[in-house]
Amino acid sequence: MSPDAHRIGFQERISAVDRHWPRIRLFLIGGGLLLCGFIAGCGASRSTVQSDQARPSSTATAAVEATDAPTTNPDAPTDIQRVTFDGEAVDDSPPATGWTLSNFESLALAHNPAIQQATASAHKAMGFRDQVGRKPNPTIGYNGAQLFDRSTDQHVAFIEQDFVTAGKLGKNRNVLEQEVQSQLWEVQTQRQRVLTDIRRCFYKALAAQRRLELAKEFQIIARNGVKTAEDRLAAKEGNRPDILQSEIQLKQVETQLRQAEASVRASWKQLVVLSGVPETAPQPLVGTLPDQPAQRDWQQVSSEILGSSPELRSAQSRLARAQANIDRQEAQSTPNITVMVAAGNDRGTHSKLWNTQVGLPLPLHNANQGNISAAHAEYCRAAQDVRRTELAIESRLAQAQNDYESAAAAVEQYRDEILPRAARTLELIAEAKEAGEYDATQVLIARRTYFDTHLAYLTAQLDLAQAESLIDGLVLTGGLETTRDVEFDGGLRDQALSGR
Repeated sequence: MSPDAHRIGFQERISAVDRHWPRIRLFLIGGGLLLCGFIAGCGASRSTVQSDQARPSSTATAAVEATDAPTTNPDAPTDIQRVTFDGEAVDDSPPATGWTLSNFESLALAHNPAIQQATASAHKAMGFRDQVGRKPNPTIGYNGAQLFDRSTDQHVAFIEQDFVTAGKLGKNRNVLEQEVQSQLWEVQTQRQRVLTDIRRCFYKALAAQRRLELAKEFQIIARNGVKTAEDRLAAKEGNRPDILQSEIQLKQVETQLRQAEASVRASWKQLVVLSGVPETAPQPLVGTLPDQPAQRDWQQVSSEILGSSPELRSAQSRLARAQANIDRQEAQSTPNITVMVAAGNDRGTHSKLWNTQVGLPLPLHNANQGNISAAHAEYCRAAQDVRRTELAIESRLAQAQNDYESAAAAVEQYRDEILPRAARTLELIAEAKEAGEYDATQVLIARRTYFDTHLAYLTAQLDLAQAESLIDGLVLTGGLETTRDVEFDGGLRDQALSGR
């Protein structure tokens, strides 16, 4: 064929395209509008979901509705209580009558960053849970064939959809549901850790405050002792060593006074740091240390702690998650099905086109064996973690029991036996002094014994209060330690959609 013939044939094809271009353009525009509308609809839906799952604003508290609680465990926590992300107004002003334990507990639950961290992880798990169960989006498009062939061009619009089989999306959600439950228990665990530490720190600060008061009281007694020794020397009834011994006792008390002041400052700082308000200035504390230890049935205490421990419940939820993941991984080898439906117009025959296509991968080389084996191994690990947690709780309780019983014995002994005798000794010394019988050495010993026994009693009370706080707090401590983060993410959905 000559070059002119080629040129004429090409021009005729171009003319054919020009003649049919209005229809082609209309079809393209319609298909494009349909595609844009679909994308816009997906975007709006996605925006709505994101808006529903957005983090609370700076003036709101984050709360999880009861419907977010896992249905597999009726005892699971159903919400995340009293969590402030930033900016929520909390009354931090000191009470008019002094700071109480409940004041610090409220502050800590509102401000402690570890609780905030655990809560954020729980919300994170909920986001993953909502995502992994979502169906794949359909694909729509346009296909034009033989556009430059005269009167034989074809225009087709198609829609393609992947169908996830074997309930993999629902199984994904089951796995993440257990992860959410575990994270909710982690929030409760961290709240209890913080409360236990707050109580222990509060009693430590309260004991430091009481120790300072005792040091100030005994400082007055020691100063009077020095004055008495000086008066006796002036009256030629005493001697210089008596004055020196009285001055030594005064200096010792003054040293303990300074140490008590430092202890008050340090214990207050620990308390407000744990509460999340480290800038709070020192204030008087209002409270009492225990002096009447109760008899406890330790077997019952152990059973109650194991039955209500959120730490153990979290481990049990991770075991349930591992079991759900085995079921999920075993379903992975069932291939997904891809279906495509297309409709269009054949310009050559002036007829409508309807096409369909169905496909699925064949699991010849990959049946997800490795992930199934890993899931079984994770189940074994989670089961041992439950047992490890139980033993760890019992071990901590055994130590707390020892501390409690030792402190209780000391409190009872000092309260009923030692303190009354120390007080009686001072009374006898006072009576002897009035009778003209004065022994400077005995006076110094009696004063020092009285002071030391009160300090020892105070230490026993503090030990008892801290042991009680630990036991009542389910032997959980670590209010500022980092919390466990989410261990599963949205990868299960990607695995489900791959189908290979």
